[in-house]
Amino acid sequence: MGLFNKIFGASGEAKEEKVLPWIPLNAVQQLDLIKEKSSSKTQIIFKHSTRCGISSMVMKQFVSAYDFTEKEADLYYLDLLNFREVSNEVGYKFQVMHQSPQLLVIKNGGVVAHASHGAINDIDLSTFVL
Repeated sequence: MGLFNKIFGASGEAKEEKVLPWIPLNAVQQLDLIKEKSSSKTQIIFKHSTRCGISSMVMKQFVSAYDFTEKEADLYYLDLLNFREVSNEVGYKFQVMHQSPQLLVIKNGGVVAHASHGAINDIDLSTFVL
């Protein structure tokens, strides 16, 4: 299969890209709400570096594998290059050392799982989603 077939599919039609229910995380004040909401619904933060090839690869794999609805979990996207202050505060508030890319799963006010780089896709989110 050639490059164009991989991109557009054998029929020549563009493949439909999967879109996740991302909530932009771009303000420090959102972290208190995430912590509060985590008592009734799983909160997930994906910290992404838009300039990092590894981060982009992990993001694509994550998007492809993610299979939850907005009723099951809130999924936050943090562009850590544009919102460095928010990224730093995530580390302080949830006591997790900064990595990029990084995934944090938050329940009952605290981080119940976190991973970075390729290990992100090893987390079985179904064990944390209500």
